[in-house]
Amino acid sequence: MRKSFSLFLVSGLAAVPLVTPAQAEAATTTTATTTTTTTTRTVAAQAKPFSNFKISVKYNNRTRRGGKITYYLKAKNLGPYYADYYWIGGQVPKGVVPTLRWGAPKGTKCTWEGRWFWCWGKFVLQKGKTDWLNFQVTMKKGTKGVAVAKLGVIAYDVDQGMENIDKEELKRLGIKGYYWLKTAKTTIVTPPRKPTKRWTPPPPVKEYNPPASHEESNKKKDT
Repeated sequence: MRKSFSLFLVSGLAAVPLVTPAQAEAATTTTATTTTTTTTRTVAAQAKPFSNFKISVKYNNRTRRGGKITYYLKAKNLGPYYADYYWIGGQVPKGVVPTLRWGAPKGTKCTWEGRWFWCWGKFVLQKGKTDWLNFQVTMKKGTKGVAVAKLGVIAYDVDQGMENIDKEELKRLGIKGYYWLKTAKTTIVTPPRKPTKRWTPPPPVKEYNPPASHEESNKKKDT
């Protein structure tokens, strides 16, 4: 059901109204990795989504030029209802090579267009359950500065029986979309050409989620 609707999603996030729920954030940083957690709360009754999400992201806070960044993303459905039309992923950094690797629960599929990388599973996510996605990008050797990603979930309030309605009709009906995106910043380190001492790259990120039961690579589509 979400397979056909995903084409609508990645074609433009502004196709239907998107609302950002009020967020309470907590972040923890170590020398090698950064972990961020967002708990969402809705303050306006008329803008209350069918499902709220708690987002956790773990990633490298440093990498070298031409190096890799691995993101470990978890999304827990806080309810009050199950989530059906939702996608996990987000916006990858600028200056990456056009191929990435990802791992997720069995049955997950992903698409990458422009800077948006989104994945969806086969089943609904019940209240209290967690979905997860691990993916790795490789920076181009000429990319400098800070690599910025925005990761999390986008969910739409689509009632049962509306899965075959086209995007124009959904837009006319005013179907609301909500997003929970967390900013992840990774500093790109350029070691000196003639170092006075050996440069040590940052240690790899430790396994954050259950080992990927399925791992693939996705190539960026032209947009």
